[in-house]
Amino acid sequence: MNPARREPLLWLQLLGLASLPLETLLLLLVLAGADPGPLPGFERILAWTLGALAPAVLFWRLPPDLWSLLLLQVPLRGRRPEQLRLSALQTALPLKLIAASGAALLLPLVWLMDTSAGLAWAWSPLSASPRLVVLLVALMQWHWHQLIQTLWLFTRPAALLEQTLPLTQAQAAESRLNLGLPLLLLPPLAIEAPAAKSEPTPAPAPEPEPKGLTEPAD
Repeated sequence: MNPARREPLLWLQLLGLASLPLETLLLLLVLAGADPGPLPGFERILAWTLGALAPAVLFWRLPPDLWSLLLLQVPLRGRRPEQLRLSALQTALPLKLIAASGAALLLPLVWLMDTSAGLAWAWSPLSASPRLVVLLVALMQWHWHQLIQTLWLFTRPAALLEQTLPLTQAQAAESRLNLGLPLLLLPPLAIEAPAAKSEPTPAPAPEPEPKGLTEPAD
């Protein structure tokens, strides 16, 4: 079994599947309360540059730490060798390219949300704030990276992990973006492989009784 599936924190990273749609809805509500301004296109590109492109460049150099939930993280001294091996796989070029593509996807999303925000102005309880828009876009970029990295590791063969050298604590601190308080210490999940069903052994057929000699009739 892939050791990544035994890490409870990686399963928590999959919550990005639910948080990304919610963050998109929140972004729509924030934009609905915004004033379009004289140059709405320029404001959209500026928000995308600060919230998506700049974090993408940062994440290319320092990938988001797998063991970080943004506010909390697993302390470096408490990480197991298996966790440090999984962290070493974050530098794969295909993974970095897929994760970086999130910035390109966010530009049409921000553009579409802003052009459609007028339809939701009546439901928007939030006042316009360019900083909040940039923060939401950056948060979506973070969750996108963590989600893609987790799905990537779940699909890697167990043999690849065994051949990967684990990062040292110093390398993990310098080459990963470690955010959050070091308070998470979660034990690995105990996932047992399903036992093979044993076919019931057929009962032995009864042996025929030996035929006795018949007594002669009187």
